[in-house]
Amino acid sequence: MHFFTRLTQWEYHPWWLANIPVYGFWLWFAARARHLIFFSNVNPAIPLGGAMGESKWDILKLLPPEILPKTIQIEGGEEFEKVMADLEQVGIPFPLIAKPDVGERGFLVKKVENPEALHKYLSRWPVKFILQEFLTLPVEVSVLYHVFPGEGGTFGISSVCIKEFLSVRGDGRSSVRQLMAQNARSAFQVPRFERDFPAVLGKIPDPGETVLLEPIGNHSRGTKFLNGNSLITPEMLAAFEPICRQIPDVHYARFDLKCTSVEALQRGEFKVMELNGILGEPAHIYDPSHGMFRAYRDLYWHWRLLFRLHRVQRKRGILPTPLGEALRFAQGYFQYKKQLI
Repeated sequence: MHFFTRLTQWEYHPWWLANIPVYGFWLWFAARARHLIFFSNVNPAIPLGGAMGESKWDILKLLPPEILPKTIQIEGGEEFEKVMADLEQVGIPFPLIAKPDVGERGFLVKKVENPEALHKYLSRWPVKFILQEFLTLPVEVSVLYHVFPGEGGTFGISSVCIKEFLSVRGDGRSSVRQLMAQNARSAFQVPRFERDFPAVLGKIPDPGETVLLEPIGNHSRGTKFLNGNSLITPEMLAAFEPICRQIPDVHYARFDLKCTSVEALQRGEFKVMELNGILGEPAHIYDPSHGMFRAYRDLYWHWRLLFRLHRVQRKRGILPTPLGEALRFAQGYFQYKKQLI
């Protein structure tokens, strides 16, 4: 049954397969722009506009401090005593979030419960990491915005995605493994839990007990993405615009954030975990009710928006990254990833 779900439902297709039409959108607009990575001038503050290999730390430093959680960057192989001292100085308690400074799609992002687990985690991968306060705010959302450059350039929000974390509800008889098997979304995560959290699978929750299985709001980890575009109101636009206009040379980006409620979101009251550049997808397209054809329609619209932003930037004298420079940057990124696999 679950195999049929993976075969027929677009949101479960492998990313390389689901994105085949998107490659066509990219090449179409690249041909019109006469530059393969035309989008790289949309966000001059981020290497390649945020297509790959950008430093999360460098991007976070661009954001207004009032919307940031407590965060530090640590060097690869840094003495653990210094790491703990830096955490204490900034006031980041456990549990916390650890993630590579460079990475995508939730790669190696982990909620770390105690110093022993953090020491083990950092010892395994000797690269730069970000350690961030774990936000307990109950609502996690992705918000994609754009700002046309120049005085009077228009501002807009084109995607709001509300995230529903992976969980199961107990019946007093079934184990977590059995409860996960009842639903395709959670069933697809069982192999990962067998590898990383085997002890959880054998637990039998009480009747009516909700067990949160995954605190990281990533689609590849079973989080359900819901279309929240109905929340894009004049109030929300007015609250977000002054915040987004403070971020220099970033004209198309997606906030991954947490807030207390959707009402707080519309008032612009939130904390940002990450800001993704030009390949920050309009995440609402993964809503199961949205459908494949509407998803590709929305993706085409966003690639067209990137092309329009590119043309405005080009008229202002801001050119895309030369192809040779981009290839060298990409090569360095792929070599970096090999260290972590």
